[in-house]
Amino acid sequence: MRNHTLVTTFILLGLTEDPKWQIVIFFFLLITYLLSITGNLIIILLTLLDSHLKTPMYFFLQKFSFLEISLTSTCIPRFLASIVTMDKTISIEACFTQLFAAFVFGIAQFFLLAVMSYDRYVAICRPLHYTTIMNTRVCALLFGACCLIALLAICPGVIVSLGIEFCDNIIEHFFCDYSPILKLSCLDTRFMQLINFVFAVIILLITLALVMFSYGKIISTILRFPSAQQQKKAFSTCSSHMIVVSISYGSCIFMYIKPSAEERIALNKVVAILTISVAPVLNPFIYTLRNKQVKEALKDVIKKCTSATSK
Repeated sequence: MRNHTLVTTFILLGLTEDPKWQIVIFFFLLITYLLSITGNLIIILLTLLDSHLKTPMYFFLQKFSFLEISLTSTCIPRFLASIVTMDKTISIEACFTQLFAAFVFGIAQFFLLAVMSYDRYVAICRPLHYTTIMNTRVCALLFGACCLIALLAICPGVIVSLGIEFCDNIIEHFFCDYSPILKLSCLDTRFMQLINFVFAVIILLITLALVMFSYGKIISTILRFPSAQQQKKAFSTCSSHMIVVSISYGSCIFMYIKPSAEERIALNKVVAILTISVAPVLNPFIYTLRNKQVKEALKDVIKKCTSATSK
């Protein structure tokens, strides 16, 4: 048994060893990364520039886009660089930094989705008190709480992991994920993996319960609206968020389907790609294509930019 200090670097195996597939994966991830950065930056800029988007809903959407950019930027650029340079090594410090950042941004997203559900609940179920309940200070505190909970949730696991003795340095993933790192330990880490699994499930269940409670109240309130037009308008304000929630929770739930050890590794890689690379591309399109206010704001900004350049 070797001491963990002897292992100074890890080797990330990536998604495939086939050179042809690596080229396909590189361009796919590069395009999705650029689209996700562009789409989420557009949402952030629109919510900052347009006065009609200075509401709690768009404040949280702005923060969600920031977390999306942060999450995908934590993992994808380094993986793209490793494909180009064919250097798969990563230092232990950089690996744990990537692990810490990815988990913080990911957990914060789930709690923010719950907060966004609560925002829609207040807007639809208590419209007369909406501006009082969801004021600027409350919105900032709720987002701060999401980030703080994420930090507190991940710190114990990362601190414990820093003391692990490693007997191998080959990680069967394209980024530093918790479970593949634990498999490299010289010690029996089954208890740690169980705790990690239980902790992840608790986070998912708590946030999902908050989302379902909010939407249960929302749906019961909407169904009591007298006209079909009012019902359609109310559902349309929630539809984009419900789609994003379904994508986020659906991908994470599939992470815990464990048919066999080998299939589990492949499945986790596919789901990780969907969560880290594909979902950040879809979310801006979901919100812009299904939201009239965002589309109008985008048109106004484009008109201002074109008129400024023509002068």
